[in-house]
Amino acid sequence: MDGKNRDEIKLGMKVMVVQKQDQQSGKLTEGIVAEILTKSTTHPHGIKVMTTSGVVGRVKKIETEREL
Repeated sequence: MDGKNRDEIKLGMKVMVVQKQDQQSGKLTEGIVAEILTKSTTHPHGIKVMTTSGVVGRVKKIETEREL
């Protein structure tokens, strides 16, 4: 799952996000979804979320149980 559909993202999920300042490098930051900030059902660059640590970024990857 690539994080472009809002329906795929739930509070408490572990995700990898790219922060605004890291978009050029593509550096990903791991976090747990605390709030879903994008209101539309889809977004071509990923749904924007805030993690429990306060990081705001667009979801690039959703961690599944098998990957943990």
